[in-house]
Amino acid sequence: MSDTFLQGRRALVTGSVQGIGLAMATELARAGATVLLHGLPDAAVHAQACAAVAAAGSGAVQSLDHNLADPAALDAMMDAVLAGGPLDILVNNAGIQHTAPLAEMPRARWDAILAVNLSAAFDTTRRALPGMVQRGYGRIVNIASVHGLVASVNKAPYVAAKFGLVGLTRVTALEAAAAGNRGTGGVTANCICPGWTETAIIEPQIVARANAFGGDREAGIRDLLREKQPSGRTSLPSEIARTVVWLCEPAAHNLTGAAIPIDGGWTAQ
Repeated sequence: MSDTFLQGRRALVTGSVQGIGLAMATELARAGATVLLHGLPDAAVHAQACAAVAAAGSGAVQSLDHNLADPAALDAMMDAVLAGGPLDILVNNAGIQHTAPLAEMPRARWDAILAVNLSAAFDTTRRALPGMVQRGYGRIVNIASVHGLVASVNKAPYVAAKFGLVGLTRVTALEAAAAGNRGTGGVTANCICPGWTETAIIEPQIVARANAFGGDREAGIRDLLREKQPSGRTSLPSEIARTVVWLCEPAAHNLTGAAIPIDGGWTAQ
């Protein structure tokens, strides 16, 4: 298999100007794909992300900042994406979070989290899937969470959205299962369900725990993870990204409808 086996393929990764999304976009570009980025409307962040992905091998990079909570804006984004050519790979990574007890969760937060974390994936898939089926190759990878497999307190809308995303993925996989063949690569839909992953969003928690151990960062990580993640190790964004790239290989044509945990044994308990 060539290192650039995705040459000639186009990929859209939502929520990809930083963190895990940027790592996935970079690895897809390194494998030869032309990558379309998407994220919050911060010009400086977009410029840095575009430069990183271009340097990995994607050449000129298009970056989008449509609001995924707005169905009209999302439709406009997909119009622009599909006007540029076939979309072969769709990674639904964008997500938001808000923690509060269920009885205290504002209804507006429920609506926003469901809109971005679940409904947006439905709409991007609805627009991208027909072309993939027609061409006989397509990869839809939905970034769920361990919270698409198990629940935690104070995360009712997030857990509901991620469980829903796993279900949506399975339906998509069934409806596309017969498309294409081994030669074309087929059309698959899968979920990746990360546990604790080392991104900027958890760094303050790591630092706080490390301070309790005299500044020992590894001890802080182990303490943070000990209740949930038996390995005691975080995942790196690049490790999640490599899984996405592998799912895009033609050899993965029969791996579809799966919810793949990368969680150090969290959901095995």
